[in-house]
Amino acid sequence: MYFEIYRQSKGTPSTGKGQWRWRLRAGNHETVASGESYVNKTDCLHVIELIKGVHGETPVKEI
Repeated sequence: MYFEIYRQSKGTPSTGKGQWRWRLRAGNHETVASGESYVNKTDCLHVIELIKGVHGETPVKEI
């Protein structure tokens, strides 16, 4: 699996155009997760680091 970051090319500046987004891809390149948009690239990278830091003891809640 690997993360991709990219700049959103559609929409308007207020709805995300030019903002940074991330997605997690499986080995077969299918998207398995994605997140919201971020104005700053560093914020986008920070969220990826937070996700990488999650370990197996993180609870799963059914709602």
